[in-house]
Amino acid sequence: MGLGKWIGGYLGWSALGPMGGLIGFLVGAAVDAAVGGLNSQEGQSRLVDDQNLEGQRNSFLMSMLVLAAYIIKADGKVMHSEMEFVRNVLRQNFGEEAARQGDQFLRRLFDEQKRMGAQIFRQRIQESCAQIALNVDYSARLQLLNFLVMIGQADGQVPPVELQALKDVALWMQMSPNEVDSMLHLQGDSLEDAYQVMGVSPDATDEELKKAYRKLALEHHPDRVAKLGDDVRKAAEKKFQEINAAKDKIWKARGL
Repeated sequence: MGLGKWIGGYLGWSALGPMGGLIGFLVGAAVDAAVGGLNSQEGQSRLVDDQNLEGQRNSFLMSMLVLAAYIIKADGKVMHSEMEFVRNVLRQNFGEEAARQGDQFLRRLFDEQKRMGAQIFRQRIQESCAQIALNVDYSARLQLLNFLVMIGQADGQVPPVELQALKDVALWMQMSPNEVDSMLHLQGDSLEDAYQVMGVSPDATDEELKKAYRKLALEHHPDRVAKLGDDVRKAAEKKFQEINAAKDKIWKARGL
């Protein structure tokens, strides 16, 4: 990932607010591509063909960074484990330089939060989430929320203030806060965890349970986020496997 993407993202943030970062990020991406030497007709054609997918992917990652800054600082602390989780996502997607630049971008967002004050920063995040809800499909928003939940879990616990921040972000992105509860139980081993993943109570009928599973399977299928890159798809595949493991546990307990 070229430096122009992160510089553009930060300049967009500074001038236009959080989602201005997305605009700047894409402008920076175009600068990087131009500098990269795609001057031939074939190269230009390839750039045009790839632009839409790259734009969606980069917008997703920039959205993750903006919202991650809010989740990481929700409890007033910057935990190394949470920062390293974000760096690893960038490192695996784009390399070590991207991880370094992403780290710098997050720290600039922390500075912005300090400069603005917590209340105004929270309002900016809410506005960002509203724009994400308008421009990102539901399955991609689910995966974005899943990344944020994993960031929150990176230090082994999700304190109440961080949990509330995650649920606020879900609500602002026009999603049910219950999605957060479901994701927090994905790696659980108990039957109770499995019901939480399905989003139904143990008293639900078999038909209600099957309906809930069909809805989850449709919304969380990895194919729906394949355009966002290999690592996003792999994370979605892992989540999908955990949903199916929860389903199998309940089916076995009920003899279905």
